[in-house]
Amino acid sequence: MENNYLDSINKQFQYYQLLGEATFAQLSEADFFWQYNSASNSIAIIVNHLQGNMKSRWTNFLTDDGEKTWRKRDQEFEDIIRSQQELLDKWQEGWACLFEALSTINQKNFETEIYIRNQGHTIIEAINRQLSHYAYHVGQIVFIGRMIKGEAWKSLSIPKGKSVSFNEKKFAQEKRKEHFTKDFL
Repeated sequence: MENNYLDSINKQFQYYQLLGEATFAQLSEADFFWQYNSASNSIAIIVNHLQGNMKSRWTNFLTDDGEKTWRKRDQEFEDIIRSQQELLDKWQEGWACLFEALSTINQKNFETEIYIRNQGHTIIEAINRQLSHYAYHVGQIVFIGRMIKGEAWKSLSIPKGKSVSFNEKKFAQEKRKEHFTKDFL
């Protein structure tokens, strides 16, 4: 069961990473810094927060509390990122930290209790907590991207009005297990 769960969770995290990257590919550099209003987060601010959270939660995942003493969470919501390249670097750094930590989980340590802000979690609980958190923020990134692009937005799922043709194509194929890829978006 552990291997099935870890394989599944890796695919889910990869899917959300791809959704973010498919959004980034549609945007100009200025779009990453657009804010609906002064109380809203830009995509750059959300990425900065995600990277800070990922580094904190996944560094020494099995041994240290997920809320590191060196983390400065409040600063994650400030305008710190200055370029698209810096944003992409932070994005990749956060995901690399996550996937590296996931690769260290095995049958011998699967029952390790994980702490986040001194609250104990099973590995499954800790991972699911982060998956939900990242899906929430990637959803924000996609929504902001869609707002910015308007009619020029290229759908990352089944486009409006295309559900019937999409399902016809899917049901015309043999049953199989399908994984999310860039071609799936």
